Amino acid sequence: MKSLPDLFAAWALTLWVGGLWAIGYLAAPMLFYNMSDRMLAGMLAGKMFTGIAWIGIVCAIWLLLFRFVRFGAGALKQASFWIVLLMLLLTLAGHFGIQPILAQLKEAALPKDVMQSLFRDRFSTWHGVSSVVYLIQSLLGLALVAKQNSR
Repeated sequence: MKSLPDLFAAWALTLWVGGLWAIGYLAAPMLFYNMSDRMLAGMLAGKMFTGIAWIGIVCAIWLLLFRFVRFGAGALKQASFWIVLLMLLLTLAGHFGIQPILAQLKEAALPKDVMQSLFRDRFSTWHGVSSVVYLIQSLLGLALVAKQNSR
């Protein structure tokens, strides 16, 4: 039977990676597909991405601390540690670096939708960067899940 810290680590990984995939590749696309108001769909998707960013930050901190407590300095020799750290850095870059730029461009475009404004090209570029960062993070999450289940 797994110990409570082991269970928390498994739950944190499941919540984080599952949330990344559920929001990024199911919920957000469904919003844009099913809602006629793209500004509202974008606002709702943005709130979901904010939520999963905070979940990721908390889960990553737990997973990193768990590895350090369990393995000491040996954690630094584990691929899982570095994958979690990279995912955390990508989360921080997306949430505190890229998302504020996107929000600023949306605000500057008001009262128009940013995609109907002069800021369309810049927004599209930054949105593309954000999407690539999210994809890399999601794929690293899958690698981490595969690595955890191969013990």
